[in-house]
Amino acid sequence: MLMKFTKMHGLGNDFVVIDAVTQNVRMTGSMARRLADRKTGIGCDQVLVVEPPSDPQIDFNYRIFNCDGAEVEQCGNGARCLARFVHDRQLTGKTSIKVKTCNRVLSLNLIGKNQVEVDMGIPNLNPAALPFDAREKAMLYDIEVAGNNEKIFAVSMGNPHAVLTVDDIASAPVAQLGAALESHPRFANRVNVGFMQIVDRSEIKLRVFERGVGETEACGTGACAAAVAAIQQQLVDDSVTVKLTRGFLKIDWKGEGHPLIMTGPATTVFHGRIRI
Repeated sequence: MLMKFTKMHGLGNDFVVIDAVTQNVRMTGSMARRLADRKTGIGCDQVLVVEPPSDPQIDFNYRIFNCDGAEVEQCGNGARCLARFVHDRQLTGKTSIKVKTCNRVLSLNLIGKNQVEVDMGIPNLNPAALPFDAREKAMLYDIEVAGNNEKIFAVSMGNPHAVLTVDDIASAPVAQLGAALESHPRFANRVNVGFMQIVDRSEIKLRVFERGVGETEACGTGACAAAVAAIQQQLVDDSVTVKLTRGFLKIDWKGEGHPLIMTGPATTVFHGRIRI
């Protein structure tokens, strides 16, 4: 069978997007792993699958597979690309849609030619939501990793994130410390790890080691998590720009108990077909 696909990216975080609405496709972890392989497949950080809605109150179901084949709960850059994809491929005529992941509903709004605004829902600061092994909720948590004690901020954006504040992201040990924290036993389902540098009250620089992927050029939920960490610690204002390798995301968050809004680009690279 020849399956149609679209290659997209959000600030360099790249995706293979599959239409399972008009195609008879049932994505599996092994299939996603083959598609994501950069030498023998198409190549991507994540495979995104748009499916018919399981609820009449939403427009589409949205599934996300990391390049290791694991299905995950959330992907912010992917959500923006999904909104652009369903509109450009004429799966919907709406510019505002609701999509359902495995654990939450996202509201997506197209703005202009390539900007998408995403209501990411309410960040969850309860350590049990990640889940993260901690006696009680705290602003920062001490964690022993690679022979050192690190302080992390923990938050769920529908997927688990640990955020460290560093002086300079250029020299941060992203690969080594990111890998050690990703699989730390206190994170039962592993964790995405953000390395955050505060520039000023309105800007953050960020690098992210993504769970099951490694360091990527951008991570939407990671940008959201970093903004939450910085705003909650009163290091920045409640509207902040997060600078990633290939561009910027704008994050607006009024504080605990409020939904977080992420705005950024979504770009189509090419369309193709692959035999599965």
